[in-house]
Amino acid sequence: MFQTESMNEFMSNIQKIFSNKQHRVLNVYCTAGYPSLESTLEVVEALTNAGADLIEIGMPYSDPLADGQVIQESSAVALQNGMTIAVLLQQLKNYRAAGKHHAPIILMGYMNPVLQYGFESFCADAAAAGVSGLILPDLPAYEFETEFGAIIRKNGLDFIFLVTPETSLERVRMLDNLSSGFLYAVSSSSTTGNEKDFAAVEQYLQRLQSLQLANPVLVGFGIKDRNTFESACKYANGAIIGTAYIKALTASKDIVATTNQFLSGILATD
Repeated sequence: MFQTESMNEFMSNIQKIFSNKQHRVLNVYCTAGYPSLESTLEVVEALTNAGADLIEIGMPYSDPLADGQVIQESSAVALQNGMTIAVLLQQLKNYRAAGKHHAPIILMGYMNPVLQYGFESFCADAAAAGVSGLILPDLPAYEFETEFGAIIRKNGLDFIFLVTPETSLERVRMLDNLSSGFLYAVSSSSTTGNEKDFAAVEQYLQRLQSLQLANPVLVGFGIKDRNTFESACKYANGAIIGTAYIKALTASKDIVATTNQFLSGILATD
């Protein structure tokens, strides 16, 4: 469905990416407010200019269950810097008001701070700030179906569910039907940043590919360089890189130069 050009006018910004580019799609994760409170928009602009197709912005939270040590530490720094959901949305709104172009933005976070903000207000404000989609790993599918999904759709936001190698095929199909934009294939049931056996990952991705899912698939967790990116792209539409990019930013004094160097290494072709 996402490849149908005649439906382009009804597509979200995320879906349009996949209608135009169905292979080697790169989604890069960054932490809002890291390395400094004002870094977010510089990172967004640098990633866009360096060739990222999608940008996933992590909303820092004190108890990020799915995140590894590197992203946890970046979240802790961002919180110390004063980053909040309200600050992030205002930054993005100002960026949009300035008329600057950026790749479609996905906000990734956890339900507790979103509920504290107010779920309906959060979705409305995110849409007004130019956000295209949401990833909330601890939002149960049942609650999405019965309560939150309608609010998300009303505000024109895509919602991306996660699947793992342990997710049953029946549940994969169910989560695919609930998702829009893409389906997030976690490479293994561990936190971000851990080493992965990519032979096993490829078998998992082949199983997903055989299901002929409605949504494109992006692979996350353990994608860190050109080799792992290419391995992920063999059986999926693309991949998500987070920990490796955060590490690069941590060691950097020049966000633009570091981002250009990092992404050129990922996207280089022979």
